[in-house]
Amino acid sequence: MKPWKMKRTEKDALMSHGPRMEEVYNSIEIHHRITRGVHRDVETAIAVARKFNNEVLRPMYLERDLKHMEDHEFLSRDIIKKAGEWRFFTLFVPKLFGGQNLHFMALYPFIEEISSVCSGLGHLIFVHYLGAATVFPTMNMRVLQTIMRDVARSERRGEPHLIDLTITEPDAGSDAQEPLLINRGRMTSTMEKVKGGYILNSRKVFISNSRLSYWHLIHSWEDKNDRASSLTQFVIPNGTKGLSFGACEKKMGTLGSTADEVICEDVFVPDRWVSLRALDPFFKNSKKGSKWAVHSVMDFVVSASRAGVGAIGTGIARGAYEIAMDYARRKRVDGELLVNHQWAQIILTDMFRNVCMTRNVYMESVYADLLAGVFKVLYKKPIHYYMKFMPKWFFTLILPLLKSRLVTYIFRKYYYDWYTNEERNITSGWASFAKYTCSDFGLVNANMALDLMGADGLRHDAGAEKCFRDVKLQQIYESTNQVNQMNAFFCMVGNRHPEVEYFT
Repeated sequence: MKPWKMKRTEKDALMSHGPRMEEVYNSIEIHHRITRGVHRDVETAIAVARKFNNEVLRPMYLERDLKHMEDHEFLSRDIIKKAGEWRFFTLFVPKLFGGQNLHFMALYPFIEEISSVCSGLGHLIFVHYLGAATVFPTMNMRVLQTIMRDVARSERRGEPHLIDLTITEPDAGSDAQEPLLINRGRMTSTMEKVKGGYILNSRKVFISNSRLSYWHLIHSWEDKNDRASSLTQFVIPNGTKGLSFGACEKKMGTLGSTADEVICEDVFVPDRWVSLRALDPFFKNSKKGSKWAVHSVMDFVVSASRAGVGAIGTGIARGAYEIAMDYARRKRVDGELLVNHQWAQIILTDMFRNVCMTRNVYMESVYADLLAGVFKVLYKKPIHYYMKFMPKWFFTLILPLLKSRLVTYIFRKYYYDWYTNEERNITSGWASFAKYTCSDFGLVNANMALDLMGADGLRHDAGAEKCFRDVKLQQIYESTNQVNQMNAFFCMVGNRHPEVEYFT
């Protein structure tokens, strides 16, 4: 018998030790799961982003950055309107919810492209999709259809209704987003059940896009002694009595997307706008319980969002590389173009290497998310073809069915009862890898650009110092890089060893 010939049982036993295929080869696994049309969607998204960069962003992004530096409360509503004209806020929303139906995988290269010129706009657009990715895991189809179809209608009117996620508090940052830390957080939000709904009081801080958004997804906890099992997600539209905005943060970078306080003072939230309640009987009485539901929905959200932060970090790394390359092609040192000095060529090569490497990392996270994360059901081939070829009017026609409790029940059964630890670890672990790797190497490239350009790099009109300012936010956004390293250890490294303890 040839030594490489073996029975299936022996192969399975060997593959169960060390990294498994589904843990580290998502890019191989995804190929037979997606259609050829996905390639066209990604190509289209990249081309559209590059056209927008050339026609809209490049001529004005540095001037706009200066305006934000002078006035931190300045809001880029004109840019939002222009992005809405290009249908950016529904471009990657499935036709099922009234969107343009480009494959969700294409969102991430699109965000990289936009961020390579202006990470502020890349951040602004992605935070909107983060909001969509936050309400989607609730599987509350009535709420989801209402919000996403309103976004589509408002975008067509020229006044896009954006979505934000409102979770962090003055004394609770990363711990408000991490299931393993949430019971240690010092959250002060309160909710009280009253007839027909809830009274919500909260003060949220560092909320991206809050003043620019119409829909606010606000997290609170029903049981202060067990927040890990009692998450409640409220949907609050602008104009709600008691909803207001506090201080606008004076950020160092990524200025196109503001960060503000969101304050709720005795806000009445009707029951119909409670998109998720972990202590609902469906979750509480299920085989896996409320704690599993909270952990799952939070991991669904961060698995989608942290890959996006990776795409932004890669975009900044690429922007720094392109600025440095353009400078080296024009600058003369000792009578010779800088780009023809070998030491400069080595630096530029390393910068390009960093861009390629980080792109592979965040795309591996995207593949994992499509295989096992929040959007997996939408891209199974039968459902994908169904949404691709059925006309939009058909989904409008069946809207009453899509909003029914039965559809919500089926989706929740699929996403919570049939969701596994292995799926959660792979998606969440790779998302953390992408987030901290891409943001760290974005900073490396920004530093290298400044080193290569010397004093010229400190000029605002050169663009390199903006890359440095912008990338620092990515290291603390969506939980700090250190918390993400610990989450990756929990999901991908220490999970094989029963004696390992976490966050002790």
